[in-house]
Amino acid sequence: MTALEHCDVLIVGAGPAGMAAAVAAAPSGASIVVIDDNPVPGGQIWRDGPGATLPAAARKWRDALERHANIRICSGTRVIAAPARNELLLEDAERGWRMQWKKLILCTGARELLLPFPGWTLPGVTGAGGLQALIKAGLPVEGERIVIAGSGPLLLAAASTARAAGAKVVRIAEQASFAAVAGFAANLWRWPGKAAQSVTLADPQYRTASRIVSAQGGSQVESVRLLQGGREVEIACDRVACGFGLTPNTQLGRLLGCALTAEGAQALAVDARQLTSLPDVYAAGECTGFGGSERALAQGAIAGYAAVGNERAAKQLEAERARWDAFAAQLHRSFALAPEIKQMPQPDTLVCRCEDVPFSALADCTGWTDAKLHRRCGMGACQGRVCGDAAQFLFGWTPPAPRPPLSPVRIATLAGLASEVDARQ
Repeated sequence: MTALEHCDVLIVGAGPAGMAAAVAAAPSGASIVVIDDNPVPGGQIWRDGPGATLPAAARKWRDALERHANIRICSGTRVIAAPARNELLLEDAERGWRMQWKKLILCTGARELLLPFPGWTLPGVTGAGGLQALIKAGLPVEGERIVIAGSGPLLLAAASTARAAGAKVVRIAEQASFAAVAGFAANLWRWPGKAAQSVTLADPQYRTASRIVSAQGGSQVESVRLLQGGREVEIACDRVACGFGLTPNTQLGRLLGCALTAEGAQALAVDARQLTSLPDVYAAGECTGFGGSERALAQGAIAGYAAVGNERAAKQLEAERARWDAFAAQLHRSFALAPEIKQMPQPDTLVCRCEDVPFSALADCTGWTDAKLHRRCGMGACQGRVCGDAAQFLFGWTPPAPRPPLSPVRIATLAGLASEVDARQ
């Protein structure tokens, strides 16, 4: 039988939003538990590791968490299922257990959007954010020639991380037009910190209106073909990193029954207090739509205050949130993916890497469920976390709400849960 623990506020995710939510809620005296599947708090943006230099902001928030004795951090912990009302089944490296909560704050972040193109399954091709994570975890890239392609400021951040690790970034291919990127830069005066950051990330290898066509190589990527200004160029390289924006991670929210926004981002819908469509379930950060760490911090603090009934403090942060909502809107307008990006995969390009499902096999499917049932798309190890988002972009399919377990789980954890159900009966 699995152990049952209780807390007043359970926060899922220890990125900027989760950290801010916990710190905001802590002065109330409520018992707060923060769970995260990473080894230490910080999320993807403040990921720690042997190859990482932790920024001052990350250290500040970690210190703030440690100052509150009523905040308990459960790192290396995954959500498996929601076995009962106001209850989650959790698992770490040692055990599985149930956590009963009074208020739940979802800060589940976002996933990188990877889109298929010829050669994207070659060793040496990763996501742009994935490359950052690998380098921070200690991947040696010194002396390597790296091409980074896709869209958005993450490309420049990944390039900066790679250069700092000794790599040579030979090209940054941004699919947005020069006018769109210039318009974005011209509006950064409204967010001075972002303007200053953009100066530090400037790179002479940055090209607009450029997109990846294919990657070539035998046992490892050796070159990449790019479409730049209407003509193809081939660039020799040792590694390719691609990122086409972010997709809100809504799996847990959808499993619980939270409503999504009506617009295309498919993010968790929240009200002015960050409350979802479910009573006592709040959401903050990238799972409500991506917009950067500053927006996540403001949203997280509002959710934390609201969860413990401090409405006045929550309201005082609404202007700060609106300021970063405007930044997010500008970001989305400027780096919207062009329709031509959907033309990257060829008929034989694999969309589902786990089950070897090519693009041509999906063309006549009526939706995601049809693709799973008849083509095995999304039935492999990643359970559609990569190809599901790609299929949604390429074909417009909206995946159904996920079913438990949300993550691979030990039999012992499920067996303990079954014993509990038997005992209740």
